[in-house]
Amino acid sequence: MGIEALWHPWRTLRDHHADVDVTCRHRLPDQIMGLQRGARIWLCRTLTQAERRCTLTHELVHRERGPVPTDPVAAAREERIVDEIAARRLIALTALVNGIRWSRHPRELAEHLWVDEPTLNTRMATLDSIEVPELEHELDGEWLWIP
Repeated sequence: MGIEALWHPWRTLRDHHADVDVTCRHRLPDQIMGLQRGARIWLCRTLTQAERRCTLTHELVHRERGPVPTDPVAAAREERIVDEIAARRLIALTALVNGIRWSRHPRELAEHLWVDEPTLNTRMATLDSIEVPELEHELDGEWLWIP
């Protein structure tokens, strides 16, 4: 898979959200990698390149889906949905298969896929009923994932 097939959150930002300003200059509170208000997205300045890519994708999915519900249970559900959508955009099944052929170590595989480990774990945890047999077929049944 060529670089052209990769999801590019920065390109998506430019092409579809040109009104949004992104800043990486501030340190955000602990456990907060990114947030948005109005037409601004903040990405914590301590993030790695892969973390910035994943966090920006997450925030763009939030923009597409609309406000997070105020109810804590609904908000948690929305976060899980956004995490899954972001992980699927960032990690195509073909790239995942090729990556697993190269390494099954989560840190190495995440680096190879240019994502952070939580995004990789989300992608693996949310494989659908069509993707699992495809992975098994492509990898001759020899894949084991225990995050």
